[in-house]
Amino acid sequence: MWLLIAFIAVPMIEIALFIQVGGFIGLWPTLLIVILTALAGTYLVKSQGRLALSQLQSSFSDLRDPTEPLVHGAMILFSGALLLTPGFFTDAVGFALLIPAFRTAVFKAVRARINIQTFGTPGAGRQHPHHPPHSDDTVIDGEFVELPDDDAPKGTSGWTKN
Repeated sequence: MWLLIAFIAVPMIEIALFIQVGGFIGLWPTLLIVILTALAGTYLVKSQGRLALSQLQSSFSDLRDPTEPLVHGAMILFSGALLLTPGFFTDAVGFALLIPAFRTAVFKAVRARINIQTFGTPGAGRQHPHHPPHSDDTVIDGEFVELPDDDAPKGTSGWTKN
């Protein structure tokens, strides 16, 4: 339902703003503003996207939760789409999403509304605070005997004995 309202309201807001701004400053300055915001937005999205990508890569290399850098990257991508869409309202929202503090506030607001449930084995992923995670270098010693094919019981897989 909210998506339908957005698809109806946003174009109406954009048309009203185009009429108001165009009537106040004229057609050509209005079109120039739209083109300049698209160009400026493209540059800002590119630089903010690089920053978000480097934060995502560092979260992977530091074995931290990559959720926040991923969400920031998604919001930057969405802001790029909004900035390339002609209009003053979409440009305002797109520029707002390029501000890191605004993205963090949006992330925290959305995260507070989402209930995240996880599952796993008890103790999985928990590390002793004074010992960094390391590979399991436990060695299990064992012996085996190869049986010739004629000693294997007939009618079974060879792994069991009757």
